Amino acid sequence: MIDRYLDSIIKSLESKNWYAALFIALAIPDICGALEHPDKNSPVRYVNWYNKYMLPKYSSTIGPLHEPHVFLSGDDCYALRCSLLHEGTGDIEKQKISRILKSVRFNEPPDNGGMLHLNQRNSVLQLQVDIFCNDIVNATHQWLSDVQGNVSIQAIIQLLLEIHPAFYFPGFIGPSERS
Repeated sequence: MIDRYLDSIIKSLESKNWYAALFIALAIPDICGALEHPDKNSPVRYVNWYNKYMLPKYSSTIGPLHEPHVFLSGDDCYALRCSLLHEGTGDIEKQKISRILKSVRFNEPPDNGGMLHLNQRNSVLQLQVDIFCNDIVNATHQWLSDVQGNVSIQAIIQLLLEIHPAFYFPGFIGPSERS
């Protein structure tokens, strides 16, 4: 079910396959949003899911007056998803839905165990890819807990794409049976 996608993110992070982890992580809010609200369009369900499950980690108070600050809004995360999945970039200012940021830059975790995450200069946000992806995984676990009693969502989760072992489909010709 959805755990196979989360496992793929984790395995990609472990093998330092940052792009695979990031692509899957950015698709997860869309998948969860579609499962929960199939009647809404992609931007609405994505932003709603992100704002509920991710925004608390990507907003904070800053400065001596503890002013509220959003580092990565649901709108900007959706714009990032669109830019990366459709254009291969982190530049989001051309996306209609983007609100605050012009660009999101990802970096690998530093070798010294430090952290380079949630640094913003002007309209460019720097995120550490492993932290962001793990935040998506953790948010999805929370969402799964929240919807565990929803029978219709649980039924639809069972229909998510599964990659089967070779020769799984009876009646299909396998490589050894071809002439």
